[in-house]
Amino acid sequence: MQNLAKTDRDNSASLGVRQSPEMARVWDPIVRIFHWSLVLSFGVAWFTSHSSDDLHHWAGYFAAALVMMRLLWGFLGTPYARFSQFVRRPAIVGRYLLAITTGSEARYIGHNPAGGAMVLALMTAMTATALTGWMMTSDKYFGVPWVGRTHDLIAHSILLLVFVHVCGVVLASLRHRENLVKAMITGLKRVS
Repeated sequence: MQNLAKTDRDNSASLGVRQSPEMARVWDPIVRIFHWSLVLSFGVAWFTSHSSDDLHHWAGYFAAALVMMRLLWGFLGTPYARFSQFVRRPAIVGRYLLAITTGSEARYIGHNPAGGAMVLALMTAMTATALTGWMMTSDKYFGVPWVGRTHDLIAHSILLLVFVHVCGVVLASLRHRENLVKAMITGLKRVS
């Protein structure tokens, strides 16, 4: 775990942005704009699913475009934005989740293993929801029951994932004494 913390510090230094001994810029503007824009687009899509087809469709298309942009940024972006920084093997995620149950989980400057897995789960589910939503508007799949049921099921699973994500953010914020919501707004996190 100490090697990962050192890697986090080294990645932060390589960003070449202002930082103090106490704070480091972790989340770049693209990551932060992606995060909050995806929250907004999902919220709009969710609340307009039975009231405004046009707004619902455009929110879904916007969410899909955001995910595509984030996929690209996951390979070309700043060090903490790259998938190589936060995507971990399932065994590592499992050990991290087990450590959470005993209160012995390590603190990460970037995404922790559970957070990285959640990023992938949310992006996958959002892509599947957008795809099935688009399928419902096509000539081939319009009115096909399994497409609509799949779209609804995945959308509801996103709501569950969001709930788990928010619980994880609250838990990590309390356990590590840092405001992770504020960090996703400012981009800054405490180094030590």
